[in-house]
Amino acid sequence: MKALDLLRKSKELLEQSGIEDAARDAERIIAHCLMTDRVALYSDNPEISGDLLRNIRKLVERRAEREPLQYILGYVEFFGLKIRVGHGVLVPRPETELLAVEAIKIISNFEIRNSKFRILDLCTGSGCLALVLAKEFPHAQVYGTDTSESAITYARKNAIFNSMSTMTFLEGSLFEPVKDIIFDLIVSNPPYIKRKDIKSLQPEIKDWEPRDALDGGEDGLDYYRSIIPLVKNYLRKGGYLVLELGIDQGEAVKNMAEDAGLKDINLIKDYAGIDRIFIAKNDNLVNDKSRRLS
Repeated sequence: MKALDLLRKSKELLEQSGIEDAARDAERIIAHCLMTDRVALYSDNPEISGDLLRNIRKLVERRAEREPLQYILGYVEFFGLKIRVGHGVLVPRPETELLAVEAIKIISNFEIRNSKFRILDLCTGSGCLALVLAKEFPHAQVYGTDTSESAITYARKNAIFNSMSTMTFLEGSLFEPVKDIIFDLIVSNPPYIKRKDIKSLQPEIKDWEPRDALDGGEDGLDYYRSIIPLVKNYLRKGGYLVLELGIDQGEAVKNMAEDAGLKDINLIKDYAGIDRIFIAKNDNLVNDKSRRLS
């Protein structure tokens, strides 16, 4: 079968399954399997048969079941890195790249003299944020924590795949795996979807991505309540906390930060005008003096 004939049939199947951009997804699956690009797919229109044809059809059928395209391809592009993803790990979103941009701006204003500069990525998932920061600042010590064994496995694989040697990914809840370390910067894209809203998400998310990586509790704010009051115990004086936010969560998170004594609070809007990134500075001395120079 010619590639363009297969493309047409695949597009029709995906359209029948309610895929919004069926043509693009069919193109990406076929080009991925042929190890070529979109332009070559159309210009060369190669003959496809045998095992390769069966494999492409199988992947298209998976997409027709609304499995995320990123899981099918096995990766997603994030801030110039190829991040491996699959069942059990959240697919990195474009909004999170904005968090990376703001974190890089903050770190760039610090004088990183040696490898003692430490960054923590809470709820690290695939490790995408931690990996971007490790790439931008190779002399920093970068840690990521997550309660999901599957996510930590993917994060470690992504560190190896992207040749990052300064990464430490640890399984456990929030600060627990790094309780003896003080950080200069803490970032997080925590679960922030309201529990009742998950059922209304598109099938690719609600039926395939790990619920624990989505569910932020009844009002979507559970993780912020867990993170913000404890930050002063793990963030050096003058260090920064940077968080991704859900829709209409900016003011509530800002109030939590004010109650916790954080300063220089700033909310950054995304391209849709939504308060998406929260930034605050720790103006408190770390409570446990014995860990200041950890």
